[in-house]
Amino acid sequence: MLKDSVLFPPEWYPQSAVQLTWPHEDTDWAPILDEVIPCFVAIAHEILKREKLVVVCRDEQVLRSQLGDIDDSRLIVREIESNDTWARDHGGISVFDDGVPSVYDFVFNGWGMKFPADKDNQITRQLFLSETFREEVPYVNMQPFVLEGGSIESDGQGTLLTTEECLFSLNRNEYLNPEQLEYHLKDLFGVERILWLSHGYLAGDDTDSHVDTLARFCSEDTIAYVRCEDEADEHYEELKQMEEELKGFTRTDGTPYRLIALPMADKVEWEGERLPATYANFLIINDAVLLPFYDSPLDEVAKKALQEAFPEREVIGINCLPLIKQHGSLHCVTMQYPQGFI
Repeated sequence: MLKDSVLFPPEWYPQSAVQLTWPHEDTDWAPILDEVIPCFVAIAHEILKREKLVVVCRDEQVLRSQLGDIDDSRLIVREIESNDTWARDHGGISVFDDGVPSVYDFVFNGWGMKFPADKDNQITRQLFLSETFREEVPYVNMQPFVLEGGSIESDGQGTLLTTEECLFSLNRNEYLNPEQLEYHLKDLFGVERILWLSHGYLAGDDTDSHVDTLARFCSEDTIAYVRCEDEADEHYEELKQMEEELKGFTRTDGTPYRLIALPMADKVEWEGERLPATYANFLIINDAVLLPFYDSPLDEVAKKALQEAFPEREVIGINCLPLIKQHGSLHCVTMQYPQGFI
């Protein structure tokens, strides 16, 4: 029997805090720390203007010197070791179970055992041990289930949006067939249905097509997605087919979703490799949306499009060219916790 008492809140649900896991000299950021730290600082400052910020770091003193002048009353620092900085995927996933805030701690195995993740996989547990969450918030150990926050989107109304490429990966949950996986997801998140995208990818993506790089719920009836209009681009056919899938999806009442197209980002290359730059990797926070910028004329086009989806929120661009050098962007380095968690 599936649970009907669980609510997986959408990202636009009022938030208590956002988590960042800070770069240090033993992460893959080591060669470009001076370049990427300002990006993390810019994200941190925008969050701190509106809500609490939890920072997992190696050295609090170093962190504070990098952050500069901030609202200290909203900053929560925890010195915890990490392999890398992708909080979206090693962070806890928040649900309400019978109205009680709860944090699911799934296994993070480096996107299908591609990268070391032994330290990252312990971060959520360490945050609980350091009393970061409110006393009444239970820790729920989800081992051996492998799941990353960037792979699922919730509308808060009983629907998940995700991709087959990621969740059907044998290096994540090889013991579950697709039907079993869907059953478990519905049970754990209290959802009635799952919208599966079978198309869409980005060159240079290590995540096996996380949905947060391709298509995002902006409200109960609106989905923003990446559209490629250049027929010569390697993404054109896959993203065109993804667009057709999205057009075929309907809400539970049978009405189609309002679709807002975000431009395919201009090609970004580093060391001879195309990087997965995407405007879909935005973060919704209290009263604002943080949008990755890539030093391109398309930045403003994406901002204007996203403003249509969030007319009552300020859309703020943040230069994420440094982030994309390690194959992720703004949403990937953050994890939000709803009101009542921290």
